[in-house]
Amino acid sequence: MQKASATHLALTDNQAVAKDIKLLVLDIDGTIAGHSNTISEPVKQAIVAAQARGIQVAIATGRMYRSALRFHQDIGSTLPLMAYQGAWIQDPITRKIHRHWAVSREIAYQLLDYFEQPELRSLLSVHFYINDQLYVRELTRETKIYAERSDITPIPVGDLRQALTNEPTKILALCDDTDVIDKLLGNLRRQYTPAELYLTTSVATFFEATNASVNKGTAVRYLAEELLGLQLANVMAIGDNFNDVEMLEYVGLGVAMGNAPAGVQAIAQWVAPSVEQDGAAVAIEKFLL
Repeated sequence: MQKASATHLALTDNQAVAKDIKLLVLDIDGTIAGHSNTISEPVKQAIVAAQARGIQVAIATGRMYRSALRFHQDIGSTLPLMAYQGAWIQDPITRKIHRHWAVSREIAYQLLDYFEQPELRSLLSVHFYINDQLYVRELTRETKIYAERSDITPIPVGDLRQALTNEPTKILALCDDTDVIDKLLGNLRRQYTPAELYLTTSVATFFEATNASVNKGTAVRYLAEELLGLQLANVMAIGDNFNDVEMLEYVGLGVAMGNAPAGVQAIAQWVAPSVEQDGAAVAIEKFLL
């Protein structure tokens, strides 16, 4: 199938694929929520129109479950919510947790030791997500901004080792300097194999680590195939960053946002306008309505 550029794509194959779509999976930040941190009316209307055609809609996000819940409710989804890159999959209606894959305490200690090296400690805001709560060493500027957007209350504990009574669902390191994050990602990818740890960036300033079996691709596969009995040809997904790559590669129709990095756009079958131009709505209307 052809790769896409901007808003031009030969539709012959994709029209046929789109007819088979029964599940639409959406990322949140940079995809259905931009600077406003809300879903615009055009995007909401497009989602509702897709649902009216019998297409089920789900959320797959790097956000905490509690932070993503309002978006799940805004779109009227009746499916389990895939949070923490898919490490935590829970049905908000029944409250059943279908999956919770955590990072081992041993690796969490190792990562914390790495982050606390003298040359890194002052540069990074480190987040541990345990039992859907956010634990931090201290309330840095970056953490306060993150918490406000996520609508959650961080729990400062000083030494994060005190929080490791349970295994963390996700570990995140924030830094406004994207070069620091790029170097961090490169160094730790040399230190840990994909079989040991899943490492990614959800935005250029967020380094994220989860269980090796976790990514949005495995989460969407679980939802589609095991819970809904669908095949990959029945699934469309829209995302905007490197944590969406596995999801976009798995589905029958993968759409990247116009604000996505070039490397993400390159693996998508179509590239929508940016989030601020309601690109998700454009993609839904183009392929599903």
